[in-house]
Amino acid sequence: MVKIISDSTCDLSPDIQKNYDIEVVPLSIYVNGRNYQDGINLNTSQLFDLIEQSNQLPKTSAPAIETYQQVFNKYQELIYISISSQLSASYQSSMLALEGTDPEKKIVIDSLNLSTGIGLLALKASELSKQGLSATEIAEYIRKDVPKVRTSFVIDTLDFLYKGGRCSAIELLVGSLLKIHPVIEVRADGTLGVKEKIGGSRKKALGSLISDLQSKLSQVDPHRIFVTHCSCLSDADYLKQEISNLSYFDDILITEAGSTIASHCGPKTIGILYMMK
Repeated sequence: MVKIISDSTCDLSPDIQKNYDIEVVPLSIYVNGRNYQDGINLNTSQLFDLIEQSNQLPKTSAPAIETYQQVFNKYQELIYISISSQLSASYQSSMLALEGTDPEKKIVIDSLNLSTGIGLLALKASELSKQGLSATEIAEYIRKDVPKVRTSFVIDTLDFLYKGGRCSAIELLVGSLLKIHPVIEVRADGTLGVKEKIGGSRKKALGSLISDLQSKLSQVDPHRIFVTHCSCLSDADYLKQEISNLSYFDDILITEAGSTIASHCGPKTIGILYMMK
């Protein structure tokens, strides 16, 4: 059976990883003067505590080539699905780690996505592996699915974008005064962009995610949808119930974003992630 591997930005819970036999390679996070391994010795709650103590944003980095080699060498046949090559060096490092190996048995796929946008592809790959497909056959399916993934999420505060140099002090001030909740999406080329700017209450911003989903529901794959959040489980439960009310999806999964994703988007970020038909 083909081993399916991803990295810690896929935001799959330990139970999901176990149930689908997916191995996860952790990214590194430097915060408050120390290096951590995402999901190994640092969770999202601990991350936010450390950020509050240091008043500095963390720095994240891709796994080393040697780390990938140690994982890849354990398996005869594998598929590794990476975070978007536009957002991290993970894809490039993993490709270097596979130099000299059989390209038909050990394959890297650029998800052009993040968080459970990657997770959707990894779960699909796992299901195909359990059906007995080869690595090349699975890769053909997954590469066709990459452009079908839809990822959008609401950011609760502009502070993290400001500290990370992604918005100006004026934008921070105006956004705070007007209670702006940006809706960020993953674009087709694997980069991030502002899809919408929702003014007013947080509930209104959450409602925009559901409204957008409803507007294209007939074109959405009903097999699975994720609600992924950063330390706001009650909001995730609310979105899950709203999605459940649509009576459309076979499986609605809630996961918490890991430390790498949380480092860049901040607390109370929440999104819905699914695939088109």
